[in-house]
Amino acid sequence: MPIGVRVAATSANLGPGFDAMGLALDWYDEVTLTPGPTLVVEVEGEGAERVAQDERHLVVSTIRRGLAAFGHPDPGMAFTLRCHNRIPHSRGMGSSAAAIAAGYGLAWQLAHPGQDFDLAAICDLASDDEGHPDNAAAAVYGGAVLAWTRSGATDQSELGTVTGVAHLRLDPGIRARVFIPQFELPTAQARQVLPDALPRPQVIAQASRAALLVHALAGDPDLLHEATFDWLHQNQRGALMPRTLDLLHRLRGAGVAAVVSGAGPTVLALGTTEQLAAADAVDRAGFEMHELAVGRGLRAW
Repeated sequence: MPIGVRVAATSANLGPGFDAMGLALDWYDEVTLTPGPTLVVEVEGEGAERVAQDERHLVVSTIRRGLAAFGHPDPGMAFTLRCHNRIPHSRGMGSSAAAIAAGYGLAWQLAHPGQDFDLAAICDLASDDEGHPDNAAAAVYGGAVLAWTRSGATDQSELGTVTGVAHLRLDPGIRARVFIPQFELPTAQARQVLPDALPRPQVIAQASRAALLVHALAGDPDLLHEATFDWLHQNQRGALMPRTLDLLHRLRGAGVAAVVSGAGPTVLALGTTEQLAAADAVDRAGFEMHELAVGRGLRAW
């Protein structure tokens, strides 16, 4: 019988929470798997004409790793995989984290039919694949998360013990707007321009804003603009995405709590409906805007 998963887009960093904070968005990919005699990969929507449709497909390779990790007797089993992709690729909205979470979700269902997902185990594996837990944790658990690698955890030898996740409280009035450009920016390229160190005053400022962001999200949206300042990664990536940085500065100049979504080039704005309305007066030519609710975590369907 076919099995399926639904997984959300995510936005990482949220300004000062670099590689640690993530938010699931109400924008989903859906993937189904049917066991069969040969491997068949069918993709519609985002990336349909570009992604591999064989063992190199990210969901397929993740399923293989998941089947082995979860103790399935046949990690090399054949199946038909159908992907309905809605999450934009290479735009800072967590498309790779969604694919990885989907792959491990499907592998779990094959290895443990009828059992609820072991979200901690899936999050550990997905975070290890991603190299950082912010997008992975948000995709797996949904909502807003603060994620970290536990002290002393260096490998995946014991599932469920590597990634720490705290679920952040969200003021019910907070929504998100994403401003998505047509151009792409690979995450690996965006990470290459980051500094290895910051001056002490900037480190202090970054830490204080990250702490303030937790408070602002939980129930003080008036502080979101102040809480989303960043000194570590956004301006440094500006040369790679000048139009993104220009829109970011114009939104912030209008009082909107705007940040680069993940590695970019999408811009994310957070706030109440009234606060986000200030963005209406900002020229966003070249960017497609969507207002979104907070997304849910990994679901079987």
